[in-house]
Amino acid sequence: MLLETYDKQGLTFITSVLGATSTAGVTAYRGDLVLIQGSFREGSTTDRKPPELLLYQTAILADAEKIIFINGLFRELQHIPQFIEKYKAALTPDTLTLFFVENIPENMLIELEGVTFKCLPYKEGMVWNETLELLYIEKADLKGQSAEDKVVTMYEAAKSFSTKTSPIAFEEAVGKTFIVKKDAAVGPV
Repeated sequence: MLLETYDKQGLTFITSVLGATSTAGVTAYRGDLVLIQGSFREGSTTDRKPPELLLYQTAILADAEKIIFINGLFRELQHIPQFIEKYKAALTPDTLTLFFVENIPENMLIELEGVTFKCLPYKEGMVWNETLELLYIEKADLKGQSAEDKVVTMYEAAKSFSTKTSPIAFEEAVGKTFIVKKDAAVGPV
């Protein structure tokens, strides 16, 4: 299966769910997805430094060859091309995407290399919880389901989600981005 292959290649990071769903031939993953792997440590051909770039807090459904659904957080809209470059072989026009992006001011529908990206502004919180709220999925709707099947429920709800915007070119979308200012405060006050 595709997601197990990614796991063996070291493309998964901080995994919380990786396993088969009750839908035959479909697996689910929750965790971070590596966009740029860390370099090998000096003198090693197997031990890598931490990843240089991640797609955060993802929820993914895939069959043996293709990504069916992917949800997660991009720190910057400009990282979408790295995602496409790394996972292009598994993306199709039917891949359903639903991404939160820190540096966009409004909902966007972006078509890039045959894939439609539904992008939403992100302020704070857990992407999983924000997505459940966005798709009107109640905790009761998930009760009794396996962790893997909860991703299937999210996918089914995401099918009818619309950004209520017209498609725009990636270059136009990048022109609307802004610089995210993070709080410098760390730790207890």
